[in-house]
Amino acid sequence: MDRADFIHLVRLSEHASADDSARYRRGVALFAALGYLWVFACLLLALAVIVWALTPLGQGRFQVGRVWALVFGIGLFWVTLRALWVRFDAPDGVRLLPEDAPGLFKALDRIRAKIDGPPIHEVYLDDQFNASIRQAPRYGLFGGAVNCLSLGLPLLMALERRRLLSVLAHEYGHLRGNHGRLSAWIYRTRLSWLRLDASLQRNEGPMALVSQAFFHWYFPRFAARTFALARQDEYEADRISAMLLGNAVAAEALTEIAIKGHWYAQSFWSGHWARAAHEGTVAAPFVTLRERFREPPPPEFAREALRRALRQVSDVDDTHPVLRDRLEALDQKPALPSWSRGAALDLLTDPDKWVAHFDQEWRRRQADDWRQHHAYLGRMRDRIAALAESAGRHNASEMVEWADLERRFDARAEVRERYERALQHTPDHAGALRGLVQTLPVSERAAGLALLEQLHACDAPSRWWAAQHAVESLENPDAGAYDEAALKYWRARRKDAEEAERRAWEEIVDTPFFSQIGRHDLSEFELGELRADLLRCKPATRAWLVRKNLREFRWRRAYIVFIELPDLDDEERYHLCRALERSLSLPGIALVLWAGYSPTLEEIERQTFGITWARGSV
Repeated sequence: MDRADFIHLVRLSEHASADDSARYRRGVALFAALGYLWVFACLLLALAVIVWALTPLGQGRFQVGRVWALVFGIGLFWVTLRALWVRFDAPDGVRLLPEDAPGLFKALDRIRAKIDGPPIHEVYLDDQFNASIRQAPRYGLFGGAVNCLSLGLPLLMALERRRLLSVLAHEYGHLRGNHGRLSAWIYRTRLSWLRLDASLQRNEGPMALVSQAFFHWYFPRFAARTFALARQDEYEADRISAMLLGNAVAAEALTEIAIKGHWYAQSFWSGHWARAAHEGTVAAPFVTLRERFREPPPPEFAREALRRALRQVSDVDDTHPVLRDRLEALDQKPALPSWSRGAALDLLTDPDKWVAHFDQEWRRRQADDWRQHHAYLGRMRDRIAALAESAGRHNASEMVEWADLERRFDARAEVRERYERALQHTPDHAGALRGLVQTLPVSERAAGLALLEQLHACDAPSRWWAAQHAVESLENPDAGAYDEAALKYWRARRKDAEEAERRAWEEIVDTPFFSQIGRHDLSEFELGELRADLLRCKPATRAWLVRKNLREFRWRRAYIVFIELPDLDDEERYHLCRALERSLSLPGIALVLWAGYSPTLEEIERQTFGITWARGSV
């Protein structure tokens, strides 16, 4: 199933859910039962093969073919039983006992009593800026479920108690009533089918081929048909949260999480890893984060983060609705929230103990990566020093490199004058134009737009970048008065550039992985940026990078990144690769693929001109 067909089926499921929710859910349950039928068909086939193979042996006759059939039947029977008996790994983090967080457990009991929900059997504290709840089967698919809540220490630092309770009520809302049970049942059975498919793919023969053909047909359709159910479940969980804490509290919690989560991901961690330039010993992040969260985000950052969140549009890549849609469903207008006063850490008996625990764990896990990053920043510092010594002899590219490195080393470095000198030497230098645009204050909108106009005209690969930054500047009320004509002009340019980007992307994904590729063309600085990004991607162990040579856009820098993610399942790998496509520091569009069934690790190692990055190597 291609993406267009998948989107079409998702839209059909959304319409069906809107027209008749009960009928839609019955249809989802019936389609889920089709997967059960396949599993049980495999089980019955295995039993039939075993009986057929054993019949002549019981009569004293020996046939080699029937012995092989017996081996096949027993293997299929065992694989199918394992698929039916789903076992979940324990959640990451530390399991909390009531004495560790009496306030938290009392709050969960009150939420349960108000919505008449099932009990929370296990609560885990981890180091993520998130909260989630899941149901793990107790006795396989045919038994009860254990409800597990995972709560992130950073989230406890970021939100006051009332807003955190709103988050907990949302998560608890996923378990309520028949709707929650249906969603959880479908989630558990889907994992069972994934396991059966993975097991059968390792086998050879006609049964494996039939299995693969069925699952290639079934899984995309199952995901599309259940998409509306998952999204509807999110809205229903928000409604439960609003019912218990109020619409305003639920909306403020969602908005504060969106802004602080963006700051946490984009600013805090980049700043923390920058400390490796001067600190050879691994720095503890969470004690610092606790202090930083006591102050609100910078006003300009908060406004821009909110604007970015509100510009997002719900799509088929994520069942969670975007912030604008969730606020609209709560009948609340988008606005900066009043920031949390205090933190919900007081729900824990001894917050200092848990901060120290997760700092120690983080430092232990990141020791090798910190050493690697420390060495990389040391090389960058040496390059900056070398460029500074020969400052009077620089050409435009060297001046831009110097400025870029200093900005990477210290985001607050004063480098505007260097970009301006580079443009005096080479007026149409694309790197200097991009760098200067990024150093201008928001108030200098006119100067920025003039530079973006120049960049759009002189450098075709930068047209989308120029149009996007121009639109963002014109949409920013802090930058000046609203200019409808200019905004319309640049939006049209962005639309044209996006169409070109779409065609370039289609060429990347529609051609074989290893056709039209060559060695990557990254500079040492660009390569260092990529390696720093990969370093912060915890599941990644190795990566390979190649340039994709596009026929239609020969000037467009485009890449394929192959990444090894050994400890994730295929669904987790898929979502991580899509996230990396949006976040990797590469000077062009990139397709990110994982080493697995296709392409295989052996194919990647044979055809990608050598490894680009490996965890732990300096």
